[in-house]
Amino acid sequence: MTIRTIAGAGMSALLLAGAAVTVTHGAAPAVASARVDAKAQKNAADSAARAQKALAKKQWNKAIGFAEDAVSLDGADSGYRTLLGNAYLRGGRFASAEQAFADVLTLRPDDGTIALNLALARIASGRWDAARETLDAHSAAIAPADRGLALALAGDPAGGVEVLTAAARGPASDAKTRQNLALALALSGRWAEARAMVAMDMDAGEVDRRIEQWAAFARPTSAADQVASLLGVTPAVDPGQPVALALAGAPPVATASVDAFMPGRADAAAEAALVSRDVPPVATAAVAPVETVSAPIPMIAAPDAYKVAAAKRMTATARAPIAKVAAKGDWVVQLGAFQNAGVAKDGWHRATRRLPALAQHRPNGVSASVKGATFYRLSVGGFTRGDAVALCRGYRAKGGMCFVRATAGDQMAAWLRAPGKAAVQLAAR
Repeated sequence: MTIRTIAGAGMSALLLAGAAVTVTHGAAPAVASARVDAKAQKNAADSAARAQKALAKKQWNKAIGFAEDAVSLDGADSGYRTLLGNAYLRGGRFASAEQAFADVLTLRPDDGTIALNLALARIASGRWDAARETLDAHSAAIAPADRGLALALAGDPAGGVEVLTAAARGPASDAKTRQNLALALALSGRWAEARAMVAMDMDAGEVDRRIEQWAAFARPTSAADQVASLLGVTPAVDPGQPVALALAGAPPVATASVDAFMPGRADAAAEAALVSRDVPPVATAAVAPVETVSAPIPMIAAPDAYKVAAAKRMTATARAPIAKVAAKGDWVVQLGAFQNAGVAKDGWHRATRRLPALAQHRPNGVSASVKGATFYRLSVGGFTRGDAVALCRGYRAKGGMCFVRATAGDQMAAWLRAPGKAAVQLAAR
């Protein structure tokens, strides 16, 4: 299935096979579930057929429900799990889609389209490192035109340009490949080259409109925005895939919040997986798209001696003056989005424990209303884009999650300017 870019005009951006998947049967014996009786098989097939009909009618929630029923009845069937992944993806539930496609890839490890879907879900969930690992591991099975753009969306626009340039020079080059290259160039900040590439396949009057749309596309407000725009879907609040549907024998998938505005909550198992593993730093890119966000992960329970030492450090930090680097730009590093300022304050303390250098900056906050609910966005700012990316990279290297965006009403955090107290003034060291 061809997915259009946000610009429309008939130009495809990613070839994402599977939105109208044909249900097939069979699974690798190593991870196959217990034998399913004939009645369960029939009920699973009926639920899958209903899910496909709901997808065709764009009834995403119904499709998800029917697909979950099919998988619960016959969890070893890779076709049903693929259908479930597509339903989650079309419904904007990217974290659940990631788990579903990861399960399918366990059953069908050589399937390039499933690997691409998994990478897209990981990009939309803000897991750039994991997305790039998936794209690299399955590079031979994913079409270069798709893999190059996916790399660009996963925080490596320079790598995406390299892949797409080679593809554009090949005998199989087409308009899609050239337009994907143009978008990757735009995400790299190479706008003049992007414009020239766009002009190869579009009328002169459409080129400016396309470039304007890409300028907005290059500055998303949450991790899910770019993938959601390409797929033409709306990100949704995602409670996660039901635990009962997890593929037996498959490793758990650590997921991040889908929307940068949603509260910073995570499944306990996902938190443990993220905290315990060694998270590599973000690869350097010419221009990094807005990256992932989730609440900072709580510290692992520590022995009493470590807790006492940590408490002393926190007390010393609280008493010490907070330094502020002179404002140099309009970029911020967003550290999470929380239910209110009080919860954000706790998130700030966790973040500074993870990366003490954050304490040299003033925490900022701003309330945002999304679908009738109000959340409090925690950030540090006043940076150039490059400095913001460097700080976010350092925080992620310590296991935190963040993303870089332009300032949008961020001001001194509420707990620093509480009623009845003088606003905390920050002195430069």
